Amino acid sequence: MRLYALVWASIAVVLAVVFRAWWIPSPSSPVADLVLRNAVIFTSDDSLPFADSMAVRNGRILRIGNHSFVKEVAGYGTKHLHLGGKVVVPGFVDSHVHLIFGGLQSMRVDLRGVNRQDEFARRVKEAAINAKEGSWILGGGWNNDLWGGELPVASWVDHITPYNPVWLSRMDGHMGLANSVALKLSGISNLSEDPEGGTIMRTAGGEPTGLLIDSAMKLLLPWIPEVSVNERREAFHRASNLALMRGVTTVVDFGRYFPGVSPELSWEDFADVYQWADATGKMMIRVCLFFPLETWTRLLDLIGKMGRIISQWIYLGGVKAFADGSVGSNSALFYEPYVDEPHNYGLQVTAIETLFNMTLSSDKSGLQVFPFLAKTTIYVFVVIGFTFFQVAIHAIGDRANDLILDMYELVVSTNGMRDRRFRIEHAQHLAPGATARFGRLGIVASAQPDHLLDDADSATRKLGIDRAQKGSYLFRSLLASNVQLAFGSDWPVVDINPLGGVRTAMKRIPPAWNDAWIPSECLTLNDALKAYTISAARACFLDKELGSLSPGKLADFVILSTDSWDHFAAEGSASVEATYVAGLQVYP
Repeated sequence: MRLYALVWASIAVVLAVVFRAWWIPSPSSPVADLVLRNAVIFTSDDSLPFADSMAVRNGRILRIGNHSFVKEVAGYGTKHLHLGGKVVVPGFVDSHVHLIFGGLQSMRVDLRGVNRQDEFARRVKEAAINAKEGSWILGGGWNNDLWGGELPVASWVDHITPYNPVWLSRMDGHMGLANSVALKLSGISNLSEDPEGGTIMRTAGGEPTGLLIDSAMKLLLPWIPEVSVNERREAFHRASNLALMRGVTTVVDFGRYFPGVSPELSWEDFADVYQWADATGKMMIRVCLFFPLETWTRLLDLIGKMGRIISQWIYLGGVKAFADGSVGSNSALFYEPYVDEPHNYGLQVTAIETLFNMTLSSDKSGLQVFPFLAKTTIYVFVVIGFTFFQVAIHAIGDRANDLILDMYELVVSTNGMRDRRFRIEHAQHLAPGATARFGRLGIVASAQPDHLLDDADSATRKLGIDRAQKGSYLFRSLLASNVQLAFGSDWPVVDINPLGGVRTAMKRIPPAWNDAWIPSECLTLNDALKAYTISAARACFLDKELGSLSPGKLADFVILSTDSWDHFAAEGSASVEATYVAGLQVYP
């Protein structure tokens, strides 16, 4: 009996050893936490464009390729996801959002999609009924093009808001409507001159209509009480959930900074919201943060103390400023005047000398810390020296884009060549030769495809058919000039919806149109997806960590509804079924 027990004990030991050897691999063969199989995985990595299986371990991609290769790292505890041929893409990188501002707007009067004056007034009245006397009624998202182009005036809402100041921003953030209470409270009613870089719209008799354009908003916005920390944190939570629902796992956040808005707000949000969320484990998406250009020394100090990577969730991107306004507000800067305003060429929101001096100084500042870094390791010198922080300038009109290209070229010739990845945000309307200059200078074109859905009619009416056709949203021309094209939404100007943006970039068919607007500029599905993934990541120096489904990178990916790549490539139609961040399902 004793011998029998010893035999079985020996067998058990052998089995245990074999089991352990089989299921607990050596350090050179780690076991995957998750394996995806039977999928159509678009990697955004040219070295392996497609795969059918992928393994994830500790939040990063362990292997990707065919199933026989990937299954080698499956073991005890590995979760298997059989996708039935569904398309998988890298987590989308939205290259331009105003995240907390968007979250706040979702909690206020929503005027997006409104196409009648009475509906405009009804929504404001609904908010006024529940508002305390003297409290501000805030909101926005209106687009006058939806009701024929007539601009709203204070009298539209004065009779329903006699005891409350009102501020309602246009969808592009470059114009807003104040009621008479707000105009009087801020003292704008008594002003006779426009501020530099802005316009107070007036009646024929010289009275303010309630509309403030670009820098004129500076006269009103300081009178609006700042929202509480808890409201901003709730706005961040709402915005993050929306992003994940749309397959966005990383955003490049330009803060609550529009012309006229205090630059301090972005820094308050960094401390009160982002650092708080990171410290308390409440981050759900990755954020790359840009701050106002005039605060570049503050960012320089912060990077010197903490580096560009705060955590796996927060990256310090750079600084941003404005060259002009928007087409919808007739404030984008052009070489030729607006058709509907023959004496108006748009607004230069910030003097080019000011932009040049700040860009030159901030760009040169990185060089000043190199000698110290060089004493530690050459590797640190190279990495930090070439990715210190970026400069991004908002430019929409053709003249504004040329001015910024000229300025960037002068900065490069002054400070010397290096990998800066200067950015132009929007790059909507370009003069002949501008696309080639983007490529030659290595300037990132950060564009938003869904803007063209609104701009096709507006630009044609305001610029004329020929000007609009020749230089608007030149996506394919930019790629042909080897430009780094990064796509985003500019939320809340338009919705966070990368798959919608992909389809727009492919089809370019605005509402009520039957044909594409400038069909020669349509993109393929592959190019549009890359502009929302690897190109968007490269545009903010995050391509070593994310943007493609490559071994070693963060396992951020999206499972789509379609199981036909050919149909997806032809129609650009799909929806998000699931979103994963660091290999964990976060939506639904």
